[in-house]
Amino acid sequence: MRALGRWLLLALVAALGLQLFFIGRIALMAVVDPQSTAFQRSEAWRVATEKERFRWRQQWVPYDRISDHLKRAVIAAEDDGFASHEGVDWEAIEKAWQRNAKAEEQAARRAQLRRQARPPRIVGGSTITQQLAKNLLLSGERTLLRKGQEIVLTFALEQLLTKERILEIYLNSVEWGEGVFGAEAAAQHYWRKSAARLSAYEAARLAVMLPRPRFFEKVPNSGYLASRAYTIVARMREAELP
Repeated sequence: MRALGRWLLLALVAALGLQLFFIGRIALMAVVDPQSTAFQRSEAWRVATEKERFRWRQQWVPYDRISDHLKRAVIAAEDDGFASHEGVDWEAIEKAWQRNAKAEEQAARRAQLRRQARPPRIVGGSTITQQLAKNLLLSGERTLLRKGQEIVLTFALEQLLTKERILEIYLNSVEWGEGVFGAEAAAQHYWRKSAARLSAYEAARLAVMLPRPRFFEKVPNSGYLASRAYTIVARMREAELP
């Protein structure tokens, strides 16, 4: 029992130390631009080992050199309550759980009927802050433990950084294609212009790409991409900037 108690104590100390490490890194981001994220490092390794030609684009630009069109488009497409929520949209998470459960149920029913069925599409209810917490510091695995850690880091981001800073880091680090990270790299890659000069429609197309950037990079003439972009343009007027 004593040995078990010591192991439990060590595990608790290690878990606490990890949280303090994460919180320290987040606090530092209030004044220091992060050089890379956990997701970027994982992607860099994958691209370097799987591809013959290594391509990597990223250039940090400050908040005021990113078009307001892109800020509004990303908020409208990804998290329309960003400016007002405290990091987690519990209602969106509940709806996502319900949609995922329904999709899995339909997939199981098709399997019972021996139809050729695609795996159910899993949707998320993550806010911009949650996405940033995951990409900055965590792995891409889908477990309850990892989701719990994501929520802890989300609240830390919201407490230690301003909304403007959270959005700035997100827009400079999010993936927009294979080896394409951040608003400046995306603007140059797709539109041959700076992130500061993006039009409303150009920004909306980039925002629509975010859930599946590598897929849409390969199908730039996608009808869905164009039609969804027009929908986002219409919604951008109501998007509140921090």
